[in-house]
Amino acid sequence: MLTTAPRGTRDILPDTSGYWQYVEKVLREVCRNFAYQEIRTPIFEHTELFLRGIGETTDIVEKEMYTFTDRGNRSITLRPENTASVVRSYLENKLYSGPQPSKLYYVGPMFRYDRPQAGRYRQFHQFGIEAIGAKGPAIDAEIISLAVEFLNKLGLNDLKLFINSVGCPNCRPVYRKKLQEFFQDKLTHLCSDCQSRYDRNPMRILDCKNEKCSELSDGAPHMVDCLCDECSSHFTGFKELLTAAGISFVINPRLVRGLDYYTKTAFEIQYAPLGAQSAVCGGGRYDGLIAECGGQPTPGIGFAIGIERVLLALEKQELFPQITTAIDVFVAPLGIETQAAGFQILTDLRRAGLTADMDFMSRSLKAQMKYANKYPAKFVALIGEDELVQNKIMLKNMETGNQELINKSDLLHMIIEGMEK
Repeated sequence: MLTTAPRGTRDILPDTSGYWQYVEKVLREVCRNFAYQEIRTPIFEHTELFLRGIGETTDIVEKEMYTFTDRGNRSITLRPENTASVVRSYLENKLYSGPQPSKLYYVGPMFRYDRPQAGRYRQFHQFGIEAIGAKGPAIDAEIISLAVEFLNKLGLNDLKLFINSVGCPNCRPVYRKKLQEFFQDKLTHLCSDCQSRYDRNPMRILDCKNEKCSELSDGAPHMVDCLCDECSSHFTGFKELLTAAGISFVINPRLVRGLDYYTKTAFEIQYAPLGAQSAVCGGGRYDGLIAECGGQPTPGIGFAIGIERVLLALEKQELFPQITTAIDVFVAPLGIETQAAGFQILTDLRRAGLTADMDFMSRSLKAQMKYANKYPAKFVALIGEDELVQNKIMLKNMETGNQELINKSDLLHMIIEGMEK
């Protein structure tokens, strides 16, 4: 229907957009403090980027992408996540030639064909960090510190950080073999998706949300017990840095995240008051992704935070700031003859930096005053035919109820003086 938004999407209306602006203001301030710069990528990309970047065995690629063929017969996909896009931009625009690591952040809409639920939509918004070029565990600890700082600044303090290491191409084959041995006699009892993953990527079985698969994976080998020396050293250093920063964590050996490009560090931040769907942030290291997308082998790490999830948490905990629609001045022209003069006054007030509005509906004086009070307006500048002839304005202080006939030239001064009292 023309009057209904597509399922899984919604309008962000004026009465709530202020909350979005507040969250975005905080995230930009935190990123600036951590010396991360904003990057904006296209909302759609060539489908091949996500097939190679995210991994063909992931639920995102297999079930959730919005893919279509454009008029040039090219396969195009609305971005389901933004890491692959940032990596593509990093390579295309030669960001590697600048200071390293490249410390980038983004905020914007993503698209997945998923089952809509509380805080989860088919068009959803993510705030994400990508740090490309640094190999050691210090950058891993830094981006987690940034995520925690952002959430804490919003007032979300009951956070739980879960971490794991998912190894690298050197040690993962050992783990892969152990997983296949573990699941071999359980294979026929797994869901069809996990049966398919058994040969392609058995680690993804651990990430399955099917209750039966989850039960069958109890007792599965842990990746941390199979790590090579390099991955083990990285994981140890990572834990030490988190401890040094005063960030508590829990090692979750089942945490593999839902994307194939992760190596070594994987993590998730949960906010307990959200209940079953408590994850608000997830990410990890992707040291092989840049090479997979056509670049030189380059380490990278990032995370994404769902803005809708954060807003839901703020709403549940009553942590929203008070968003006001108050304005400084409401200009009330009385009669068609005063419209031009009223509009000139409105323009002058706005150019002076004041928040101002006027009547555009030819309302009566009583109706205009009622409308001004709804904002509420601190002052009302009335201009009728008599005031127009005298080059004067009736200025009313809406808080005190006092009104005074003043020269038009004194309006700005009188308002500023009144606001300072």
